[in-house]
Amino acid sequence: PIVAFSSITVRITGCMLSVGCCGVAAASLVGADVPGLMMALGNSSVGPLAKFSVSYPLIYHFLGGARHAYWDQYPEVITNASVEQSSYALIGLATAASVGLSMATFGSVSAETKKTAETETMIIEQK
Repeated sequence: PIVAFSSITVRITGCMLSVGCCGVAAASLVGADVPGLMMALGNSSVGPLAKFSVSYPLIYHFLGGARHAYWDQYPEVITNASVEQSSYALIGLATAASVGLSMATFGSVSAETKKTAETETMIIEQK
């Protein structure tokens, strides 16, 4: 059922975010240029997929947490029908927002940063 799927997905996305944060922290600890790597990855041919793989768990987990907080505050609104409806809405909204964000580019980049990102992108694509 969709309600169980939605609930489990909130937990899975939380675990994914924890693993991702630990990975970024570990890379930083060993001296990797994490912002440069992220920029290179975001500008590569797999950039939209990489952005989606970060934005979807973040948005889904946030919205699932907000939904749960709402239910904690107003338990009288919880019915089987409303929980099912909110599960479909959560999946749809998280997917739409993540697709939109994964296709977007934000901010301006200095020429030096752009050149570094292009170099790192070429290295990533060669592997």
